[in-house]
Amino acid sequence: MSAAHADVVVVGSGIVGLGAAYAAVRRGLRVIVVDRTETPVGSSIRNFGHLCIGAQTGEARRYADIAREHWLRLATDAGFRLRESGTLIAARHDDELALLEAAAGDSRDDIRLLDADDVLHRAPLRADAVRGGALIEPDLQVDPREVVPVLVRHLASLGVVFRFRTAVTGVVTGRVETTRGTIRTGHVIVAVNHDIDQLMPELAESAGIVRCALDMMRVAADLPSRLDAPLLTGWSLVRYGRFAALDEAAAVRTRLHADRPDLAALDLNQMYTQLPDGTLILGDSHAKAVQPSPFQPEAAFDAFVDEAMALFQTDGFRVLERWQGVYAAGPREFLRETPAEGVTVISATTGIGMTCGLGLAESAIADALSTTSTTPATEALS
Repeated sequence: MSAAHADVVVVGSGIVGLGAAYAAVRRGLRVIVVDRTETPVGSSIRNFGHLCIGAQTGEARRYADIAREHWLRLATDAGFRLRESGTLIAARHDDELALLEAAAGDSRDDIRLLDADDVLHRAPLRADAVRGGALIEPDLQVDPREVVPVLVRHLASLGVVFRFRTAVTGVVTGRVETTRGTIRTGHVIVAVNHDIDQLMPELAESAGIVRCALDMMRVAADLPSRLDAPLLTGWSLVRYGRFAALDEAAAVRTRLHADRPDLAALDLNQMYTQLPDGTLILGDSHAKAVQPSPFQPEAAFDAFVDEAMALFQTDGFRVLERWQGVYAAGPREFLRETPAEGVTVISATTGIGMTCGLGLAESAIADALSTTSTTPATEALS
């Protein structure tokens, strides 16, 4: 059997891998995407669909800003639903209000402070649960279950070749070995998220990459109105870089951990998004290990429901689905390595792949092509 050929081979069909394929095919390159599953089923479809651009800083914000432009363009070109929703933050304590005020006072000027009435107008929350809040204006929302399959179809229409149900067994300069034969290539992008330790264990160990497992659930509820935007709480503020790095975050973190050590033990990010059918995604907890336990504690799901009941105007929730998401976690926000000439390994390693993945991939492709002699196979696509 003769070897297949491509200018760029992408290993992995999650959002980072799809972003790399998009960046390469737009440059007129022949692209093959290889994935061992039949369709993308990983963290790119098991998330909130929340593109939290304005809560990032530094490298993450640079990637997020690039990704935002791509998301907006792809929504039009590929035809999926995208909301320029912003992100709503409900502050329930004075220290959370102080943190929001500090964040809103920086040079970016893209966080708008809201009073309690403004928050309640935008979300069906209990009046006694809200002191005020904010809106992060650049943020976007998609339905993760819809958008990833649509992106696959769109990229295929642009000429990207997908080889699903095909495992990669080895990657070296100029060649990718798979269970369906060899692919010769000018450059390889390895974007397999947490499974980098299955393909390149030494790199994963040296970079400190482990898995982060998170519990999530989808519920139905009789709410008096819809959520205007994804909703964050104080537990979210102490996670996202733009807020967590501020001095005011220390008081919020100390109080939350002192008042609710049970939720701190879950490493909670109490946040919510609403899908087009009106159901809510609740979550999420976090547990890091090389191989997290597959057994999900019911205490986490009980906590999600209890905390949501204390926040929303509803008499109860009906649980529709529970699942475990898994993403790569490491000491830095991103893994970006070149283990061999013509081979680039990339991953978002703090759970912000949907927000930053398209930007990370764009940057990686641009850098890869600047250091290789890959020749475009066709005229660049607009």
